[in-house]
Amino acid sequence: MINNFYKRVHNKYPILFKFIFFLRYLFAIFFISGFLFLLIPHFFDFKNKDKFIKDYLFKSYGLTINKYKNIKYNSLPIPNIEIQNIDISIKAESFNANGASLIIYPKLFNIYNYENFDANKIIFYKNKIILSDSNLKVFTDYIFTLKNKISFKNSNLTINREEKPLINIKKLYFSNYGYNKNIIKGELFGKKFKTIINDKYNKIDFKLFKSGITADINFNEFQRNSSIKGVFKSKLLNSKLKFNFNYEDKKLKIYNSYFRSKNLSFNNEITITHQPFFFLSSIINVEDINIKWFKEINLNKVLNSKELIKKINIKNKINFKSKKYNKNLIDDLNLNIILAYGRLTLFKKILISESILSCQSNINLLEEYPILYFNCSIESKDKKKFLKKFAINYKNKNESFNLNVDGNMNILNNKINFKNITMNQSNKASKEDLKYFKEYFENLIFDKNFVDIFSLKKIKNFILEIS
Repeated sequence: MINNFYKRVHNKYPILFKFIFFLRYLFAIFFISGFLFLLIPHFFDFKNKDKFIKDYLFKSYGLTINKYKNIKYNSLPIPNIEIQNIDISIKAESFNANGASLIIYPKLFNIYNYENFDANKIIFYKNKIILSDSNLKVFTDYIFTLKNKISFKNSNLTINREEKPLINIKKLYFSNYGYNKNIIKGELFGKKFKTIINDKYNKIDFKLFKSGITADINFNEFQRNSSIKGVFKSKLLNSKLKFNFNYEDKKLKIYNSYFRSKNLSFNNEITITHQPFFFLSSIINVEDINIKWFKEINLNKVLNSKELIKKINIKNKINFKSKKYNKNLIDDLNLNIILAYGRLTLFKKILISESILSCQSNINLLEEYPILYFNCSIESKDKKKFLKKFAINYKNKNESFNLNVDGNMNILNNKINFKNITMNQSNKASKEDLKYFKEYFENLIFDKNFVDIFSLKKIKNFILEIS
């Protein structure tokens, strides 16, 4: 019965079964052919073919191979050619990349046809890319105008200024195609970051993870050879920063700017010139400030950054006007700051209850033990009204008060020397008085650190003693 059934099936569908059995051999032939097609290139000497690969990379990507150790073929997971321990230049040696490998994914049939070599994409893998800050624009233009597919995986990017590291990005991932197109990932300052650039290249979103830092840049105008204009927004922990910017003729102008945080609020205008040397000019209008915030400044750490201080040249104006109903000690402040080649010069004018405090001082921050030289004065038409601000009771009304103090201060060793103290233009302190004021200031006012002298209680005690 069963045998008769099989006979009927075979007699009814003989052509179908013959076709299926034929496909077995056909599939086997395709499989073996494909396997050999991918396997045979392992036996090629690609060093003899490197001329065609070099020509392709130069014509299609603007890349010049300076040297390499080996060229290896990989059949899995996708056939590719790996150039190992490569040293490569981009755009007429404007910057270099060297490291583990450059991986080329050739079009399938170009594995055998090198005279017409072509590829789908290339990947920089574990490379070290080094460029100067002046070539940063060349690098970004190259990446974002390149029509052929390129990726950077697990690479390091170092931006130098005068052959010294300025920014170091580790484990860099970037691709100009696919799902992750124009998304930059990596590590900056030891923390992971992610940057998303839209397809029109006029919006950048940046996030530094586990730091509370985010930033958005919107370009209103972007001309590669002339100017860049836009709006910058950022959040840093509990603070916010927003400003408009305009970059033109090697100058960056920042305007319509405001900064808001728990301890400080201000708006400002800044002009930054970075060539032929770095120079910053700004006008800062402070709206609110917490004086206690100054106590958190680590002065030693600031002064130890002497190499950075050498490179900074600034000219700043800082203004502060207290709101009517605030109980601030200072009603009005004007401060001019000039820093050039490590020498800091300060011109300060403070208004307290219609009394004027003015001070000129200068210091060389590059010295091992910086000395602050100062010449300060207080001019008040009403001593009672002035002292009341410091919670000091004084009986006489409309009595003038004039004080001039000249001296110098070692800000690290907490030492001060008074050269001259004159009150009401006639009462001049003797040598014994100057010595006493020195000891009093150092023991009571200067008992902790330089920043702590801004304590209202200490200022009050010193005014009481000197007046």
